[in-house]
Amino acid sequence: MIRPFVLAVVCLVAVAGRTAQVPDPTAARSKGRPGAPITIYEMSDFQCPYCRAFTLETMPQLEREYIATGKVRLVYVNLPLETVHKNAMVAAEVAICAAGQGGARFWRMHDLLFHNQQRWAELQAPLPYLRVLADSAGLDPAALTRCLASPATAALVRADAERARRSGAQSTPTFYIEGGLLEGAAPITAFRAVLDSIYQSKTRARAP
Repeated sequence: MIRPFVLAVVCLVAVAGRTAQVPDPTAARSKGRPGAPITIYEMSDFQCPYCRAFTLETMPQLEREYIATGKVRLVYVNLPLETVHKNAMVAAEVAICAAGQGGARFWRMHDLLFHNQQRWAELQAPLPYLRVLADSAGLDPAALTRCLASPATAALVRADAERARRSGAQSTPTFYIEGGLLEGAAPITAFRAVLDSIYQSKTRARAP
């Protein structure tokens, strides 16, 4: 059974007798128009070779055809498979810290992690190399050090992973799209079949 994948876009909380807006915690890890008719949650592992293949081969086409055109918003969700990828957790923590310094830095870090995956994936101590990548991504090194030392960082990654598992994800990459799952490094043709059908259905529903 596929359960709804819930990530709050805006939470409303009462503060001292008034309503306050809490910003979307995934905003820095998203691409595309916030009001896009379709949202894709990409549940991924930075050490996963299939996730790398999706990022290098399919993602550029997905961006051109769907994200840049305003049809799709994509949100990156960490699902490090620690039992098979020993360095996935620390890579996810570095990426979460990058997101804390802004969306542009997160996506630069995201791309550098995947492009250089073979260089850090099997290192016994990957953090020094990941810090080099973080420097290339423009991260503030002192802020990165503080972020990595905070228990809250690992907790954020584990919360991501728990949401992903609750949605039905058992492997990476897995994509949650409007109530359904698309598994594996699917080619752009598979995404087109799903996204075009959903988009046509939604736009017909909105037509006068």
